[in-house]
Amino acid sequence: MPDGVTLLLLIVLALAVAFDYINGFHDTANAIATSVSTRALRPDHAILMSATANFVGALTGTAVAKTIASGIASTPDGAEGQIIVAAALVGAIAWNLITWRLGIPSSSSHALIGGLIGTVIAATGTGALKVDGILGKVVLPLVTSPILGVLVGFLFMVVLMNTFRRFHPRKLNDRFRRFQILSAAFMAFSHGSNDAQKTMGIMTLALIAAGILPQDAKIPLWVIILAASAISLGTAAGGWRIIRTMGQRVVKLDPVHGFAAETTAATIILGASSFGMPVSTTHVISSAIMGVGASDRLSAVRWGVAGNIIVAWVLTIPASGFVAWLAWELLSRVL
Repeated sequence: MPDGVTLLLLIVLALAVAFDYINGFHDTANAIATSVSTRALRPDHAILMSATANFVGALTGTAVAKTIASGIASTPDGAEGQIIVAAALVGAIAWNLITWRLGIPSSSSHALIGGLIGTVIAATGTGALKVDGILGKVVLPLVTSPILGVLVGFLFMVVLMNTFRRFHPRKLNDRFRRFQILSAAFMAFSHGSNDAQKTMGIMTLALIAAGILPQDAKIPLWVIILAASAISLGTAAGGWRIIRTMGQRVVKLDPVHGFAAETTAATIILGASSFGMPVSTTHVISSAIMGVGASDRLSAVRWGVAGNIIVAWVLTIPASGFVAWLAWELLSRVL
């Protein structure tokens, strides 16, 4: 093997690819649930479009990847640092699979961040955490992005309905069913621009710990291509349990609602990506759907389902962190 490449590193990279793939099918609903539920796109066409747009979006920058690689915690070099990354990935993968099985649209992004925080604390203590980076790049967007999703989605829907209030509802929906193909592609593109970069960052962190890359290294091109490919293939697999929750159970959507929700969410996500903020694409699209639905009437939103989603949001970071902690305790003894 080349210098620095060990079996442990290969295991960590394989876990990262597995997480990226699971992230893809777990988050397929983010991009296509609304367009499928409103019949703007056939499911097979929607998945193909989403996979392609995710891949392209993943190639558009590395600001979020740099935040994950160096902005959340300092990890030790050598095997210990690689085991920390492996345990973080195990925690994130476990939480993603649990919420997928239950059909709950939780955040893959915050599962990864929670896993990283939990395993760093288990391995080295809280002193290794970069509090400023966590507060500015994780906690701030964690709190503000869903609020923006609800508010902007609500206001955008009000503007659309007032602008097109003289249109017959059927004619309006026929028109926005076409527009929604574009908004779904926009949403998938933005998803790739944020979520795929998190895997790029965690892979780079493992490579730094292995001594293959220096601290604050640029994201290697092969890492970018590998992460983009894994998330797009995962997206192509489709996570139908969560698609049904997002597209049908939170609020009944017409094409105009789907267009408003997707456009709102994609704009917020792309803005966050440009600032290197690893936001939850799931949180943003879920909150945008709630905001758009509430613009008709508050009772249009099934608040019981929405409440279950919010509970999953709150639990994601501590739950994945706890699982990652347990994974560290196990892996540090056997690897």
